[in-house]
Amino acid sequence: MKPLNALNCIALAACAALLAAGASAQQFPVKPVRVVNPAAPGGNSDIFFRILSPKMGELLGQQLIIDYRPGAGGVVGADIIAKSPPDGYTTGIVAGSFMINPSLMRKLPYDTVKDFATLGLIVDVPTGVVVHPSLPVKSLRELIALAKTRPGQLNYSSSGPGAVGHLSGELLNSLARINIVHIPYKGIAPGIIDLIAGHVQISFASVPIILGHVRQGRLRLLAQAGTKRAVSLPDVPTAVEAGVPGFVVSSGFSFVGPAGIPRPIAEKLNDALARALRDPANAKSLIDGGAEPVGNTIEEHAAIVRSEIEKWRKVVKAAGIEPRDP
Repeated sequence: MKPLNALNCIALAACAALLAAGASAQQFPVKPVRVVNPAAPGGNSDIFFRILSPKMGELLGQQLIIDYRPGAGGVVGADIIAKSPPDGYTTGIVAGSFMINPSLMRKLPYDTVKDFATLGLIVDVPTGVVVHPSLPVKSLRELIALAKTRPGQLNYSSSGPGAVGHLSGELLNSLARINIVHIPYKGIAPGIIDLIAGHVQISFASVPIILGHVRQGRLRLLAQAGTKRAVSLPDVPTAVEAGVPGFVVSSGFSFVGPAGIPRPIAEKLNDALARALRDPANAKSLIDGGAEPVGNTIEEHAAIVRSEIEKWRKVVKAAGIEPRDP
């Protein structure tokens, strides 16, 4: 028998590593999977994932355990995900701010594209354009027309500088060539309370947050800024249908992990998410709450992350918002 040379040894080692990785992927998971949530309990991400996690756990054969790590607009939790071992046992659920932060923050401790594995978009939550019922407008076109006659006199609430609601207003200002004034709040709840009270006239907020108020007549929903009409609001036009091309604002909640998760393990996680979203009871719960189930492929999810980062970078630049430290 001929002695093994260095190249043969390297090839054998590589084959052994591939076989070991394949065996590990086949066995995955053999213990519970941690799901880091960069937000506090009780928010949309928490509600959505609690609907899905029992079915995902059943499909994977292991429990999914939510680990809340809020702070710095989602950066604290995202950093934990990025720096975790890429073995599939640490994943995370991130909100739309995950794709806005690269434009708003100077020195993120991670690269939003390179340091994460995309495991599927969970839900798409369209942003609704709502006004106080006293405002004499019944459509987005009428709101824009009124704003043009009253530049700088109409204002809108948001959960704070750089939030989706803030940037939505700036995007509408840019596209419609109007000037509605941003009034930041410490969270969307007080901003909506002041809108209901009539202290501000307009708000841009996710459909699940405003749906109950709209149904009870406390707010008037002019349009929703998704790519298509929401299943929960089939009679409400999209902003594009209402005459504002390019006004598409959705807060996508994403299932992610650290970069480098072996493809077979990533596919198992992606498949569990997609199948949990297709479960009729889960889908109904999400739709009734104003969310649109997605469950796309790994590649489709990655493309959305890249395109959203680029879109919000342009909005932030056009609005003249200076990036800040996390």
